[in-house]
Amino acid sequence: MTYCVGMYLKDGLLFASDSRTNAGVDYITSYSKMYVFTPAPDRMFVILSAGNLAITQEIIHRIQRDLDYPGDGENFLSARYLFEATDYVSRISLEVQNKHYTTLQQAGVSGEVTLILGGQIEGQPHGLMMIYPQGNYIEASDKTPYLQIGETKYGKPVLDRLVHYELSLNDAARLALVSLTSTANSNITVGPPFELSTYQADQYQLSGRCTFNYNGNFLDQLEESWKLGLQQAFENLPSFEWELTPQSDQQMSFNECEFYQGQKSYQK
Repeated sequence: MTYCVGMYLKDGLLFASDSRTNAGVDYITSYSKMYVFTPAPDRMFVILSAGNLAITQEIIHRIQRDLDYPGDGENFLSARYLFEATDYVSRISLEVQNKHYTTLQQAGVSGEVTLILGGQIEGQPHGLMMIYPQGNYIEASDKTPYLQIGETKYGKPVLDRLVHYELSLNDAARLALVSLTSTANSNITVGPPFELSTYQADQYQLSGRCTFNYNGNFLDQLEESWKLGLQQAFENLPSFEWELTPQSDQQMSFNECEFYQGQKSYQK
């Protein structure tokens, strides 16, 4: 299992992924799930992957081969729009998955791969797409500014509350790391090293790329600060009505709550 998240923001794009790959609890390794392509000065693409590692690597090799020996075929250089690049990657993904489908099915192994593709081609806006195993895809927008693949449920709540289109790239990077560490704390199949990349719109190259391990200081500081903030927020939650009732009247207050159960509601 893995966890990757991409954010589509006004200032650019944010990409984050874990690096843990496992084939059972007794065989855990680390592989990068972030692939960067800068085939020309006027374009840049990043792919995040979740799913079968062997299938993913073959997809990436096919993409790189098409760039090394372009001929008259389709590749990242021939795309004029990001959706054309997405169509191209989705076709390769389907071809590779279908090629191994029967063999993997007989072995009881899933060969599905889900991808996030983000980037920009000069003359067009930056964008972010999620490619499903079936080859179809969806696009992030200013109303839905992030996409996730892999083990998504544990890192989603923090994103739902805090991600927005106007978020700065640096704040997005911190938030993505919180989402990753939250997932790693709840699921052992997700873990460091965590990779993080930022892309400033109209630059056609990454503005930053870094790797975070638990043996460094930054993740420890991030985790401690986040836990402290959550604790403070929890302690400042509003009190129930019965907590504010004098001791002598408290029983009546509890009875009233039970009596009105299912009828009385607290409005925001």
